[in-house]
Amino acid sequence: MESLIKIYLRLLQETDAKTFRYLYQNIDWDERCIAIIGAKGVGKTTMLLQHIKHTFANKNEALFASLDNTWFANHSIFDLADEFYLNGGTHLFLDEIHHYPNWATEIKNIYDSFPKLKVVFTGSSLLQIYNSTADLSRRVVYEKLEGLSFREFLKFEKMGDFPVLSMKEIVENHQDIAFRITENLKIIPLFKKYLKNGYYLFYKEGLSKYEIKLQEAVNNVIDIDIPAIENIEFESRHKLKRLLAILSTLVPYTPNITDLSVAIDSNRNNTVKYLFLLANAKLLNLVSYKNKTIGDLTKPDKVLLNNTNLSYLYGDNANIGSARETFFVNQLNAVANVILAPQGDFMVDNYTFEIGGKKKPFDQIKDILNSFVVADDIETGHGNKIPLWLFGMLY
Repeated sequence: MESLIKIYLRLLQETDAKTFRYLYQNIDWDERCIAIIGAKGVGKTTMLLQHIKHTFANKNEALFASLDNTWFANHSIFDLADEFYLNGGTHLFLDEIHHYPNWATEIKNIYDSFPKLKVVFTGSSLLQIYNSTADLSRRVVYEKLEGLSFREFLKFEKMGDFPVLSMKEIVENHQDIAFRITENLKIIPLFKKYLKNGYYLFYKEGLSKYEIKLQEAVNNVIDIDIPAIENIEFESRHKLKRLLAILSTLVPYTPNITDLSVAIDSNRNNTVKYLFLLANAKLLNLVSYKNKTIGDLTKPDKVLLNNTNLSYLYGDNANIGSARETFFVNQLNAVANVILAPQGDFMVDNYTFEIGGKKKPFDQIKDILNSFVVADDIETGHGNKIPLWLFGMLY
């Protein structure tokens, strides 16, 4: 355990605890067992270390350990909890839990064996806590961490700490809100910067190698995270990468499963399965029409990349129409259920939205109640035309 403590203390010393992600203040850190689930690179590890640094005067009461450390090749999580608790530890923080086989059973055993020990663990967005065979659902408080919203990006860039907006506030009062935000801020250049490299927290480490780090994160998800959770063959990893590369040139895309299957040398069922794996891994967003049941073997009606930063992995210039839709769905999915609209592009609750540029007309949705044009390249809107960037203020 000594080697883990050395790493923990070094990481703690190097952690910046000045600016926190949106989820930090929403978590009840007094719960006995908390799971923080999210995509690779969104800041789960940083959040744990920030909490320790901010909360514990006596750093020995807490311990942070990453489950991809080789220490766990010869030791169990339960062994760590046992030794830590015997030495006066009270709060155990476990990172990358999905790297450890049978993790759910051991977390359950720790929960049942050490009633006074509090455990927080992070894991891939692929994890299905509630479907766990160890029945963790009644023991674990589940929290989901999304990538940076545009609002958070502005905060990290020290451009302003703006309040979170509700959908109702945006559609009813967007002009006044946008005017207040842009009164002393050139929002469009910042928005374009965010679209290219502002979704993942590691952008703060420097932009020169951002795309390299993003590619590494994608490869890590496909080569390590997915196989750790889903039983797939080695060649399936190549097919997942191939599928993602193909889709990145086609999105927004109405999937033709037959064509995709031929392109990646797969059968229909596996191709649909791959789409859902990439979506659960937060690399794609799948959208369908209302009242359509989405299952593992049901193809979605539309495929988008999960976020606009991914658009730049396969080329310098992301398709602007695709980027607009990708941003809108990505930000709305964090707080609502987005479906395809019969007329217009998307529906959220009872609102219909048509996405486009600043000159986008209302022709397609003019006769639809509660319909709005969401326009790019405008600072403020008017009437039923809302600036696209404003939907980045939802969390």
